[in-house]
Amino acid sequence: MSEELKSDFRDLDVWKKCRDIRIMIWKLCKRFPAEEKFRLADQMIRASRSSTANIAEGYGRFHCQESIQFCRQSRGSLFELIDHVLVAEECEYIDSEEKEELIDHIISAIRLLNGYIRYLRTRKDK
Repeated sequence: MSEELKSDFRDLDVWKKCRDIRIMIWKLCKRFPAEEKFRLADQMIRASRSSTANIAEGYGRFHCQESIQFCRQSRGSLFELIDHVLVAEECEYIDSEEKEELIDHIISAIRLLNGYIRYLRTRKDK
């Protein structure tokens, strides 16, 4: 790896948290019935992948405002994922306890993301 890229988006706590959620969602969706493979499971996997991908893409942008916009998209994907988790419970693919645990992880990631956005705003304003 080149000297200038010793650190990147993979070092961000928010990206790591979203990666953990992405892995949890992938493992969860493997348990869903076959008919959900291209429905709910696909939507959940896409939303979880979008959360990390947007953080990564924003990190690679030159201007802070662009980075902030990609972080907002990531946040939107996390809120979408909360809705999908609620649907998974309604369809009885997960129980209430698992739903609450997943939502707690997602909300924690949203809080980290909000902090990262605040940090980017302060860098932009300087």
